Amino acid sequence: MSDETLLSARGLNLHFGTIPALVNVDADLWPGEVLAVVGESGSGKTTLLNVLSGRMAAQSGVVWYRDTAGRIADVHAMPQPSLRALHRSDWGFVQQNPRDNLRMGVTAGGNVGERLMAQGSRHYGDIRAEAIRWLEQVEIDADRVDDLPRTFSGGMLQRLQIARTLVTHPRLVFMDEPTGGLDVSVQARLLDLIRGLVARFGIAAVLVTHDLAVARLLAHRVMVMQRGVVVETGLTDQVLDDPQHPYTQLLVSSVLQA
Repeated sequence: MSDETLLSARGLNLHFGTIPALVNVDADLWPGEVLAVVGESGSGKTTLLNVLSGRMAAQSGVVWYRDTAGRIADVHAMPQPSLRALHRSDWGFVQQNPRDNLRMGVTAGGNVGERLMAQGSRHYGDIRAEAIRWLEQVEIDADRVDDLPRTFSGGMLQRLQIARTLVTHPRLVFMDEPTGGLDVSVQARLLDLIRGLVARFGIAAVLVTHDLAVARLLAHRVMVMQRGVVVETGLTDQVLDDPQHPYTQLLVSSVLQA
């Protein structure tokens, strides 16, 4: 792991039976950088996200993380309580389906406030005020603070999930198809919101998406995966404007022909 990287992976391998999910995958992420992992369904991109975040173990390889004190930890060697604490503080996760990351029977403000309480906050007034501030950051009216998520639209649910994730100011966020399933107009508004928040708070992110337009808008670098193999990686514009690997060329041409 170099002196500057925030997250590094080397030699990740994982098979599901005879199906390769990850084949000798290396990856690096720098502070404040957005790395997009792209490819068709079954390419291994979500598996890679889960392994990098410690949610799934590889059969071989290592993932290192540099904490706020500069210490380097082997993510998969961390005790589970330490890994859970990391996910509640320094890391965040944005799911494609926000219902997987929200408590639907708890108010919008309560969903945001829970993450603060997990960090040790106990003053109700301060928690509520911070929850309201973050609802406004993601363009949800403050008067919805006591509403249940089930009364929200799909786009609002995703924005609520983002508020819940970012309220503790994580340094690293894992995003799994954050705009999947939303209509085009809602998707565009959400992408602008994510891009603004990531830039404003200097958040590093690993973004999984099948949509090259999303990668182009949000990511500094792109990794292209095919059947568990990283076939091409580089600066986003470089990879998408001048793809070198035949599979990347096919992905880009399919977008152009759509």
